[in-house]
Amino acid sequence: MSGRGSGGRGGMFDVADKSDTLRLATAWAVVRISPLTSKLIKEGKSPKGDIFDAARIAATMAAKRTSDLIPYCHPIPIDDVKVDVLLKDDYCIEIKVQVKTVWKTGVEMESLTAACVASLTIYDMLKPIDESLSIESVKLLEKQGGTKDFHERHVREFKAAVLVTSDSRGEKEDKSGKIIIDKLKENGFDIIEYKVIADDIDTIESELKRFCDELKPDVVVTSGGTGVGPRDNTPDATKKIIQKELTGIAETLRSYGQRRTPLSMLSRGIAGVRGRTLIVNLPGSTKAVSQSLNSMFPGILHIFNMLEGKGH
Repeated sequence: MSGRGSGGRGGMFDVADKSDTLRLATAWAVVRISPLTSKLIKEGKSPKGDIFDAARIAATMAAKRTSDLIPYCHPIPIDDVKVDVLLKDDYCIEIKVQVKTVWKTGVEMESLTAACVASLTIYDMLKPIDESLSIESVKLLEKQGGTKDFHERHVREFKAAVLVTSDSRGEKEDKSGKIIIDKLKENGFDIIEYKVIADDIDTIESELKRFCDELKPDVVVTSGGTGVGPRDNTPDATKKIIQKELTGIAETLRSYGQRRTPLSMLSRGIAGVRGRTLIVNLPGSTKAVSQSLNSMFPGILHIFNMLEGKGH
């Protein structure tokens, strides 16, 4: 047999469309030692020097070099590494490593790798005097961060309406609206209206009012008409009917898009509230819509608690 297995496809996960969030992970490891070794450590007679400082340095270096050691780990900007090395009783050394980053994916492997390398460093330094050494119980104690931390429990279903503005396509040709519908459904929304209309400011204003005042959805997402062309009227119509503008949402959409395409700066899309309905303007292209939706969820869901008076 060749030993190559059954084949298949592997590699790194694509995290390009994920949002940066604060993430941390804590790993733990134990090195078992003999009572005699414990005595020598306490007396400062370890043959290769201070095992505690060496383990801390080794763990810090390992956390920063994890992607060089584990093939499918992403290179991650490490913001902080905290290492505790403790002599427990007379039989073991405990190592705890916490790694922190603000990035798109977690640091579990960084903390685990750091704990493992710290353990191996201690093993290397004590092996001349202790043949009973063993490394045990390397495990992840905790991880935090990522967009999952911002998913909230709600006692009711949400309703959504989608309005696409385009002079050149109807519902059969529209792809952006379908992407919005799929993403809204994925996040628990019931779609109560979907419509494609012309890029006419009065028509857009009238439909937005009807959506908000008669259908009363939790959110209206528009697509198209956010540029600077002569028929790009969606932000202008939206601004006329909202009661509170939410500049943070629009800034987030543009900032997220700008890191992926320099054209994002040209979008004039806005967001705001009319009554208890959130309105968000998205661009018309399918790629821009998909990226914008990725940046909106799940954080935007918190607004519905705020609109109901529940605050933060």
